[in-house]
Amino acid sequence: MINLPNTLTVLRIFFVPLLLAVMLQRNVEVKIGGIPFNTEWLALVIFLAAAGTDLLDGYLARRRHQVTTFGKLADPLADKLLISAAFICLVELDRVPAWMVFIIVGREFAVTGLRGIALSKGYTIAASDLGKTKMVIQVVAVSLLMIEPYSPVVADMAYLTLWAAVLFATWSAVDYCRTFWLSLGEQHRRKSSGKLATLDKTSKHDLIT
Repeated sequence: MINLPNTLTVLRIFFVPLLLAVMLQRNVEVKIGGIPFNTEWLALVIFLAAAGTDLLDGYLARRRHQVTTFGKLADPLADKLLISAAFICLVELDRVPAWMVFIIVGREFAVTGLRGIALSKGYTIAASDLGKTKMVIQVVAVSLLMIEPYSPVVADMAYLTLWAAVLFATWSAVDYCRTFWLSLGEQHRRKSSGKLATLDKTSKHDLIT
């Protein structure tokens, strides 16, 4: 369904290649409205604009009662593409240890896989509050890491936030796994109850006839 929240979600996906193109350009300065921007600050503006659509689309979807299945699936996917692209670029720029990004990006793939399996079973795993908190921490970490060369204080804050992002990524992955298995178990119990009810009705019918 095409509506404003879903349009913002799709727009966030289109921000990803633009962010990649800017982040991977080194020592380039452009002028916007006569104001000079180097690649780090321009990338930060693009990244924050893209991340801002995440807050806006969710708010509008709830306020306008336009929560859709497409939005539930595409919104976290757009987040994962944005965050993964940003962190992978930061590895290329030698700002982040690769093993930490492996944990963060690996978590995103794992949760996406669980969501896909859940969808094939007939139910949807929506984004949890823990997952949303993780996203906020990751946005702050990426933002600080983009500009950390300009201030030792920012650099220290960036790496503290990065550690927090890794911890929350791990914690939320465990939480999604727990939710997945609980949902799977609940669905299995419902199917079993349905089969027992059908067998019970069949048995009663056989007795009557």
